[in-house]
Amino acid sequence: MKNPISIRSIGSISPLGRTSEEIWNNYLNDQHCFKEEDFDGYKALAGFLPEEIKKEVEQLKEQNSKYRYLDNSVLYAILAARQASAGSGFHDRDTGINFGSSRGATGLFENYHSEYIKTGKASTYSSPSTTLGNISSWVAQDLQSQGPEFSHSVTCSTGMHSILNAIAWVRSGMAKSFVAGGSEAPLTGFTIAQMKAMKIYASENSTFPCRSLDMEKSRNTMILGEAAAAVVLEDGISENSRALITGIGYANEKLKHGASLSKNGKCLQKSMQMAMKNIKPEEVDAVVMHAPGTIGGDLAEVNAVKKVFPKKLPAITSNKWKTGHSFAASGILSLQMAVLMLENQKFLPVPFSEFPQQPEKLNNILVNSVGFGGNAVSVLISSK
Repeated sequence: MKNPISIRSIGSISPLGRTSEEIWNNYLNDQHCFKEEDFDGYKALAGFLPEEIKKEVEQLKEQNSKYRYLDNSVLYAILAARQASAGSGFHDRDTGINFGSSRGATGLFENYHSEYIKTGKASTYSSPSTTLGNISSWVAQDLQSQGPEFSHSVTCSTGMHSILNAIAWVRSGMAKSFVAGGSEAPLTGFTIAQMKAMKIYASENSTFPCRSLDMEKSRNTMILGEAAAAVVLEDGISENSRALITGIGYANEKLKHGASLSKNGKCLQKSMQMAMKNIKPEEVDAVVMHAPGTIGGDLAEVNAVKKVFPKKLPAITSNKWKTGHSFAASGILSLQMAVLMLENQKFLPVPFSEFPQQPEKLNNILVNSVGFGGNAVSVLISSK
């Protein structure tokens, strides 16, 4: 990138909370955010939103009768977008919105389908409330923005692809700013059963049940979490920006099967190298990894980082051991983690990881995201 993109603001709701102060304080401790709940007759660990945020979701439905028919993935997006747009210099007509989701209206779709199986009839609201595009449409309605709006799904890297889209639109001159986000409400029995069917879900409730970046683990330990996150982006260097995007990269690789990733993470190698086009490897102080806690996924990404940084590894971390994997929202939560580390000049390590975790400085942090389909996105975040 010849010219940086400003991150004007970030808003998120996750198991870590919603305010920057609350999220940072929760990052500083070594406690995870998981609890065990019953899902359709069997117990599983998951990362749930705090009770106060759940109350805000219910309040949305009470304040606006139209919101009663929306899926939680949409309501979560509305709350995250409100937070991101507050005090960010939001440009009404000239602000675009791109909110993506890996799975979309998960809970609502399952409920409507169950109703159809039982009665043979579909609800009036079943179609409009379960289309993927209704996430960005309702965020636009809530913010009363008049710019372009669209949604998409690129599996787990969906949120980071929203950032790529936003940068392209802003650079084209078709919008002054963009709200880019990802939202996921995946905590249903059917969704967790799908992860268990792939044999990637955590099976033990231990001190650290998700062993993201533990390269000695003998079993897969991914855990799902619910979340939504958004950033407001503007072209150039803004006086009030929280951090700068100074490099972007994206790539894919040939698949062996639908959920595969090569052992050396070829797509991640390409995306990281592209994002680092105008910087030397030794200038990258840390990498926030996608690292879902699976044996194959973690190993592929670590191998990719070793290929890109052959002389000296930067500090390596991830937040999924603490928050779980929130699919579309996960990449922007990782970006938020990177911004908070830059602002506080403090690296947040994985408590059980043996990778380098004490950088001398924090000026440039690489953030990775990768998903089913062999696609990867890397974004380089730098101090303003």
